[in-house]
Amino acid sequence: MTQSYARPIGACRARICFALLLAMAVFLSAARGHALAADPEIKISNFTFDPPVLTVKAGTTVTWVNSDDIPHLVAEKDGKFRSSALDTDEKFSQTFKTPGTVEYFCVIHPHMTGKIVVEP
Repeated sequence: MTQSYARPIGACRARICFALLLAMAVFLSAARGHALAADPEIKISNFTFDPPVLTVKAGTTVTWVNSDDIPHLVAEKDGKFRSSALDTDEKFSQTFKTPGTVEYFCVIHPHMTGKIVVEP
């Protein structure tokens, strides 16, 4: 008895479509993850901001993440922005549109300071 190894055309088309859809899903997932990774984060840990100085392009959104076990409150030195008290793992984001240097600190622990350098 001979077996035929020819596949019906419909089955081949279905496999090709599935492979293309899978490739598109992987590409879109990777692109989405890359876009999220492009927004910088400042980690609040051990009563410090890490990194203490961050350089970004105008229009960039920066996110502070509190990794300490106690609250912190991020504020710009001249009062242009201020977070609420951030408990452990809470975040605060701010978009920087104007070039220049922005100095910030923790209102609760004023010895904690940092800078954002905004480039055009």
